[in-house]
Amino acid sequence: MTLSKVHSGEVTLKAICGGRGFRARLYSFGLTPGSRFSVLRQDGCGRLMIRVRDSVFALGSGMAEKMVVE
Repeated sequence: MTLSKVHSGEVTLKAICGGRGFRARLYSFGLTPGSRFSVLRQDGCGRLMIRVRDSVFALGSGMAEKMVVE
């Protein structure tokens, strides 16, 4: 399932379906395949707040749609 379908809870990143620049940006956040992170909240417009280790990031719905999680 894609990250855009998760409303809250802990997930594991399985794959990133995007180009080199997109993958590089996520890697710089510490989001690599196999990493676990928490979805803190998702608002009605598709924006997500996630916690990766000790940092909190906001992701748009387009980014979340390209991330396969379990």
